[in-house]
Amino acid sequence: MEIIMAFVCGFLFMSAIYLILSRSLLRIIIGTGLLSHGAHLLIITMGGFGGNNPPVLADGVTEYVDPLPQALILTAIVISFGVTAFFLVLAYRSYQELKTDDMTQMKGSEDHE
Repeated sequence: MEIIMAFVCGFLFMSAIYLILSRSLLRIIIGTGLLSHGAHLLIITMGGFGGNNPPVLADGVTEYVDPLPQALILTAIVISFGVTAFFLVLAYRSYQELKTDDMTQMKGSEDHE
């Protein structure tokens, strides 16, 4: 199962880098979202799946899964949601002002201040 997850992580990273290097601002935002999903999947895969073992240690339980990767992923999902929402608002605002989402047209020129 870890091999499949490694390929999925690689595919997510590959497609995220492709989207981040494009000109469209919306594609860049989608690329950062995919990059964060790839990182989440990588961390949860490296933490191990654990099968049917519980993530907490209780009375009578001898085998358990490390809960730290799960806690890190929950925190990272919330943070990436906030960052993506901020990026979307920033992109919407810049589109309202500049009437374009092309990054090459958004660059300022030396004569324009």
